[in-house]
Amino acid sequence: MGLHLQPIDIVESITKEEFREKYLLPRKPVVLKNMAKNWPAYQKWTMEYMKEVVGDVEVPLYDSSKADPSAPINSAAAKMKFSDYIDLIKEKPTDLRIFLFDPIKQAPKLLEDYISPKELMGGFLDKYPNMFFGGKGSETFLHFDIDMAHIFHTHFNGGKHIILFDNKWKDRLYKIPYATYALEDYDIANPDFEKFPALDGVEGIECYLEHGDTLFMPTGWWHWMKYLDGSFSISLRAWDESWMVKAKSLYNLTVQRNFDNFMKKKFKKKYMDWKERKAIERANFALKKGLPK
Repeated sequence: MGLHLQPIDIVESITKEEFREKYLLPRKPVVLKNMAKNWPAYQKWTMEYMKEVVGDVEVPLYDSSKADPSAPINSAAAKMKFSDYIDLIKEKPTDLRIFLFDPIKQAPKLLEDYISPKELMGGFLDKYPNMFFGGKGSETFLHFDIDMAHIFHTHFNGGKHIILFDNKWKDRLYKIPYATYALEDYDIANPDFEKFPALDGVEGIECYLEHGDTLFMPTGWWHWMKYLDGSFSISLRAWDESWMVKAKSLYNLTVQRNFDNFMKKKFKKKYMDWKERKAIERANFALKKGLPK
């Protein structure tokens, strides 16, 4: 009984041809140990440096509480000055996180500190990185990214524990309808298989990132992340070559998101209760049929 988690592939360095054949085309995650070592950020991006260059801008913070049925996805739990938040996560554990934050708007010179790995693939959105900050013990709930991009996720100043699942397992993971996240009532790192039997036998990949490690996360992969220290990451995004994936991204960002927000606003808890029931029904059906095959 349990999740079947395999260790992730780890490479020191890789050629474009090897990367494309082994990871990009089959859409398989890998940790790249040396990709960021030639970035200025590898040496420069300490907590104090980020405080210095970003400053006192007010940032939204997110916690581990279950989503409010009446609120749009990604609603903040609190706000704080960035410099105060960095002091907080340096000093003690907290479940407060910053995500989808673009510090480059405050400090454009950060653009000079990282290099998109164009030697491995194309399609990068160079001026639209995302940064993520978390206190020790904080967790990012299980989800996949709504824009369906490939992601190069590089971590700084500590450790991060990550569990990944191919999108084919979405029903067994209790995916919420019209959303890109799973039922929030279970802990994927320590699931209760009696309450959530569809999780039993799900196959995934487990990895641990240290300072300067880069995770390549292909389009559509589900991920759960836990900060092992107060630390932060940057995600560089690149479009998949497939027009079907691009179309799915556009649908998710427009039709699905707008419909879901409308239904939340109109029906609130009644709508969320229906979505959770449907997630459980679909998970049980997939388990009964032995899906995915």
